[in-house]
Amino acid sequence: MTVTFRPLDPLKDAELIHPWVTHPKAAFWMMQEAQLQDVEREYMAIAAHPHHDAFIGLVDGEPAFLMERYDPAKVDLVGLYEAQPGDVGMHFLVAPSDTPVHGFTRRVITAVMRELFADPAAARVVVEPDVRNTAVHALNEAVGFVPDREIQKPEKKALLSFCTRAQFEAAVGVSGAAI
Repeated sequence: MTVTFRPLDPLKDAELIHPWVTHPKAAFWMMQEAQLQDVEREYMAIAAHPHHDAFIGLVDGEPAFLMERYDPAKVDLVGLYEAQPGDVGMHFLVAPSDTPVHGFTRRVITAVMRELFADPAAARVVVEPDVRNTAVHALNEAVGFVPDREIQKPEKKALLSFCTRAQFEAAVGVSGAAI
């Protein structure tokens, strides 16, 4: 399985990701009622933001997931925790599938983390999933995230969690799990 990333193009990719972000399995993405234009608008805002980026993750050349990278000191977590130099925020969403592949999402999050830590300036990844999203909590812990505390965001109660480069390497092995 070869994983690559390309920048998301809001106008070209909105049709691709619209069914992903509105799918019932993406309830925690909080875009269930979004129309195509809403998705375009949201990702145009991300593309225009100097501290937030969105990417399409490709598996063997086919679009398979969405990844967002952001500066948590300037986006999403401003004032909700004490940011440290080298912090990078992350969101990811695997495209829905009628034929799920066992272990696929874990391989995706491992690839996402490897991509984030490919930047030498990245010291720690910060996530803030909904406290009710127990499936993603388990995935996060599998790649080295340590829950810190619950925080109240405007749109949800979230579980603030951190993963340093060393924690990631210890969780998946220095070379990382097979992707």
